[in-house]
Amino acid sequence: MENNTKNTKETMVKGSAWMTFGSIVSRILGALYIIPWYAWMGSHGNIANALTAKSYNIYSLFIIISTAGIPGAVAKQVAKYNALNEYDIGRKLFRRGLILMAIFGVICAAIMYFGAPILATDNIIGALLHGAESDPRQVAVMRSLSYAVLIIPILSIMRGYFQGYADMMPPAMSQFVEQLARVLWMLLTAYIIMQVQHGSYVHAVVQSNLAAAIGAVFGILLLVWFLYRRRNELNALMEHSNHAIKISTAGIFWEIINQSIPFIIIDSGITLFQLIDQYTFHPMIAMFVHASSDQIESWYALFGLNANKLIMIIVSLATAMSVTAIPLLSGAHARRDYASISSQIENTLELFLFVMIPASLGMAAIATPIYTIFYGYDPLGSNVLYLSSFTAISLGLFTVLMAILQGLSENGLAIKYLVLGIIIKFAVQLPMIQLFKVYGPLLATNIGLIITIWLSLKHLKVRYKYNSGRTSRRFIGIAIFSMAMFVVVTGVVDFGGKIISPERRPTSFILVILAVAIGGILYAFLSLKFGLAQKIIGPKVNRVLARLHIRI
Repeated sequence: MENNTKNTKETMVKGSAWMTFGSIVSRILGALYIIPWYAWMGSHGNIANALTAKSYNIYSLFIIISTAGIPGAVAKQVAKYNALNEYDIGRKLFRRGLILMAIFGVICAAIMYFGAPILATDNIIGALLHGAESDPRQVAVMRSLSYAVLIIPILSIMRGYFQGYADMMPPAMSQFVEQLARVLWMLLTAYIIMQVQHGSYVHAVVQSNLAAAIGAVFGILLLVWFLYRRRNELNALMEHSNHAIKISTAGIFWEIINQSIPFIIIDSGITLFQLIDQYTFHPMIAMFVHASSDQIESWYALFGLNANKLIMIIVSLATAMSVTAIPLLSGAHARRDYASISSQIENTLELFLFVMIPASLGMAAIATPIYTIFYGYDPLGSNVLYLSSFTAISLGLFTVLMAILQGLSENGLAIKYLVLGIIIKFAVQLPMIQLFKVYGPLLATNIGLIITIWLSLKHLKVRYKYNSGRTSRRFIGIAIFSMAMFVVVTGVVDFGGKIISPERRPTSFILVILAVAIGGILYAFLSLKFGLAQKIIGPKVNRVLARLHIRI
């Protein structure tokens, strides 16, 4: 039992490391491009970002629907049948899933393209009933993203197949290649249109969104290459399967769809919270503030895209862990290994807290200089990023807990908690905006998420009896070390800001590098010195330190 627990922990750490690499590098690329891109947009920077943010929220929802949760369902079911030594059924699930992906991709891409005039308005109900006018800029941008909806479902299910084998390297590498190709296309077209041709910023945004389809093609090509390279290994597993379980094609389709519906709803969670902001922020804040439409759109861009793009770098840490957790928990659940389930819940939560708490507090501490680097000096934008950094903890923990419940086939409960969180978010949205203006949507999101998180943790404690005492003790240690790091980094930024200006990009970059280096070293030293890192990550930490000839 001890060896099994050790192996699952090592698999969790290794898988999380690969998915973290893919997610973090992709998010960093997706954030870094904004520096030249935003500058090339000139005075249209925030409006261009608002167009992108609103289109991407709809696009994200369509991607989730078009994939129909099938990649996550396939990963879960492949892991389940692999645990039962029925590898051949896993391959059938994958092949049938590809057919469903093609069908859903075509349908959803068509709906998004032809429905863009309705989706691109701030009042969908009015557009449906009275034909309310939509923003032609938003329509063009939204349609450019519909092409990716045709392709990305195929990419997603291929990633799900590898994840079902707990093989996270190919999905991580495809994520990196996809984002690299996407960013290169965005920068190339934006530069040509805005700097060479001095053209329309709307045309540049359209091309930037078309880049999602370009990146997906490159990601698929890489995964096809990985499948070809590993064909002998996979075929051998097929041949040595038990072949004890028989399932028809209709049964496979039903199993995929049945498992995928909860994934659609749950994976849409964060997007649904963001869509509430997208369709309510403008009309609600207009009730309390007299400002032009473009000014309100610029405020929306502050949290809807500007801050969101940066905090999603650290939220992607949670996404990486959740992707790794689902197949491991599903396999343990199929074997009815409740001791392993309890251990994996503890490992997942502790690893999340160990990484996410310091990352979020660190982002908050450097909010002003890092916002300046990406978007230019803006006190309001920096304050929004500061609050968003704490919101990242709620978003990340929500993502991980929903993944744990999915891996344990607690889909119905996860959906109930999510729906309750969304209802609470919607209920408090107006009073939060009235009281706190541009900060209101973030506070409303936190309130809704915290209720969902509390209910999920309470259920896991009662149902699976994981060692919450151990997790709580380690959380206290993480919180203390993270707060110490936060205080020091804040001091470095404040003191450094008096010597070199935080209002200019070059000097802000120096501040960020200095602050991150000091904060990272301090947190690493404290967690290693007091043995916290060794307890959470495992004995590999000591081996790595020994190879680097580091003694603490």
